[in-house]
Formats: sequence, C-alpha cells, structure tokens
Amino acid sequence: MSVWQLVAVSLVMLLGLIGVLVPGVPGQAIVWAAVLWWALTVNTPASWGVLIGATALLLVNQALKPLLPPRHPHEAGAPRKTLMLGGIGAIVGFFVIPVVGAVAGYVGVIYGAERLRLGSWGAGWASVRSVMRATGYSVLVELFACLLVTGAWLGALFWH
Repeated sequence: MSVWQLVAVSLVMLLGLIGVLVPGVPGQAIVWAAVLWWALTVNTPASWGVLIGATALLLVNQALKPLLPPRHPHEAGAPRKTLMLGGIGAIVGFFVIPVVGAVAGYVGVIYGAERLRLGSWGAGWASVRSVMRATGYSVLVELFACLLVTGAWLGALFWH
C-alpha cells in the first residue's frame, strides 16, 4: 500500500471517528469501510484478522445499541460545541493514554468546558451528569468501539 493510500485510509477513518459525534452520520460504517479498503489493498492475514475483528466488534455494538439510552442532545442543556469538544477529547485521550484515556478525555473535556461556561465546580459536575444521561453513554460506547477498531488497525500497521 502506498503512502498516499495509507494517508487516505487514515483520513477516512478520522472522518468516521468524527462522524460518530455528528448525529445522522454513519461513523461506524465509515470506520469499517476504511478498514475494508485497507484489508483489500494489503491482503495479509493480519489485515483480514483486523477486518474480521472490526466487523464482529461493530456488529456487537450495533446489537447493544437499543439497550443504551437514546441520544437526546437537546435535553442535556449543554451546547453542541461542548459535546463535540468532549468527543475530540475522547479521541485524543485514547491515543495519549491507550484505551482508558477515551473515557477520561470525554468526561474531562466536557467538565472543563461546562465549568468554564457555568462558572462553578458544582454546576460543572451537574452538567456532566446531565450530558452523560442525555447523550454521553451511547456516544461514548459507539466512539469507544470505533476507537478500538482504529487502535487495532494502527497496531497492525506498526506490527508489520
């Protein structure tokens, strides 16, 4: 796979990760399509293993989706910008502190943004709890699944 194709796959995967945060955009499908593109191009046992694992994980995530609270961002009371910043914090956190950093980044950035917006410690945490009830759990689970797929893809890239 050429460097330019690898950059293109990376950008599609990043688009999918951001798509998870935007309502109506099929972020999981975009991440999966990027892995499929890579596996078909590279055609190694490791690439097929990553594709099979990604498919299984994303299908399990889709099956569990009805069990999670539905997304109602308007009920959270926090601006859309705060939710987007939380998602970006999760993506950055996942790569800074592998795996567990996604949760810390998501919650931490939402708390920081709401603390600045509302002006007090208590109001910031109250807003974080509200955001997590309204949208946080479903977004975080979907984003975490896509981040695990991305991490597996990166691991396979660096392993070979």
